[in-house]
Amino acid sequence: MSAEIIDLRYGARPGLLGAWLCDGLLIDCGPSSCLPALLDGLRGREPRALLLTHVHLDHAGAAGALVQRWPELRVYVHPRGAPHLIDPSRLLASTRRVFGDSLDELLGDIAALPSENVHVLADGERVQQLLCAWTPGHASHHVAFLDTDSGVAYAGDLAGVRLAAGIVLPPTPPPDINLADWRSSLDVLCGWRPSALALAHFGLVERPAEHIELLREALARHERWAREGEQEFVRALGAHLRARMDERAAEDYEFISMAAQSAGGLRRWLGG
Repeated sequence: MSAEIIDLRYGARPGLLGAWLCDGLLIDCGPSSCLPALLDGLRGREPRALLLTHVHLDHAGAAGALVQRWPELRVYVHPRGAPHLIDPSRLLASTRRVFGDSLDELLGDIAALPSENVHVLADGERVQQLLCAWTPGHASHHVAFLDTDSGVAYAGDLAGVRLAAGIVLPPTPPPDINLADWRSSLDVLCGWRPSALALAHFGLVERPAEHIELLREALARHERWAREGEQEFVRALGAHLRARMDERAAEDYEFISMAAQSAGGLRRWLGG
């Protein structure tokens, strides 16, 4: 199995966000703020292609910078994500509404991609041995990839955040969270019967069925908390985490899962 994670040291913290290499294919690239860490991890290796699970800047923000470095690099993305790579102005404005003043330091800028570098993925398409499936829920343009040789699924944010064993959270920031779609996408992931899950947040999960069940429980729990209001969601999530881990670990979970923004994303989906 060739699955290698590059720790991007997002927010200057290790073990929160990674980019994956699979036989020379780069799955997600992180934000431009993490480009030095990505290049260090690549150790001079030029990716054969860049496959994006979705275009949120923490997963795709460095794509333009990589194409500037390697002008022949082909970038694969969902059709709804492609226009935002070619003209990122709306994506950047939307992200700024979510992140506010922290955007520039945390994520950096995003460079536009030439249209000829952008390849629009079809549901069920293969890139080498990687099978693509559209998996909306976290984002309407989310895709996941299955390595049909090894059975490893590269699941982006579909498979949630797991920084410690047994604790799985769904990141649910606006604008287009849809928990019904997310649950259906988890059915697709389960149907693959993956041998392992390669998580962006963070690392390799070798018991996929157990992990997915924990995520389904968390989706239900987060929906219930969000129905009580945004402040109640943040309070309940914080209490849930601190009952199971120390303060620093809880803060890492809140930071990478975007606790306050996740409350807003769920409330938006619930209709306010």
